[in-house]
Amino acid sequence: MDQPEQQPTAPRKRTGGRSARVRQSILAATVAQIAEHGLEGLTISEVADRAGVAETTIYRRWGTRTALVADAVADLAAEANPAPDTGTLRGDLQQLADQITHLISQPGIARLLGSALALSVDADVDAARRHFWNDRFDRTSQVITRAIDRGELPGDVDAHELVETLAAPLYFRLLVGNRPLDAAFITRCINHTMTLYSRAE
Repeated sequence: MDQPEQQPTAPRKRTGGRSARVRQSILAATVAQIAEHGLEGLTISEVADRAGVAETTIYRRWGTRTALVADAVADLAAEANPAPDTGTLRGDLQQLADQITHLISQPGIARLLGSALALSVDADVDAARRHFWNDRFDRTSQVITRAIDRGELPGDVDAHELVETLAAPLYFRLLVGNRPLDAAFITRCINHTMTLYSRAE
């Protein structure tokens, strides 16, 4: 009796799970290395040791130290920080400020962003830096749109300018002044932004 013809087995799709884990461990090791030793102390060999991979794994994927830093910065932009939607402009600005504070207060992040500025002459790092900021501005623009729709902001408000007014003091205080972002300072930043841009609360 003839055996039924077997259909070819479809190839199994690789999920890329291990590859993603290796990539994340390498990027985390990069941030940790910069946090402890600065950009000048960042070496591929040390990152490989921290991540538990061979140096060739890093060179094969990134090729150069600056490309590795660029990817670490770009990875920050991909972090899930959904745009707040509390129903009020003040509530949304509070959540935005809290998100920014959480991000840049993480160990190594401040020094990583500083390193990106120092390496901005490199095309890859500069592109990653610009992607980081553009992504964060794009995520928050809908907050401003909703506030305009609710009548809390005039229709001609520049969303990037408003977010810069809120965020710039936070980044400056920590990245330049090396001072903590306490609740009182965050509230002052929110109040200042509300005074400049919002209609009467």
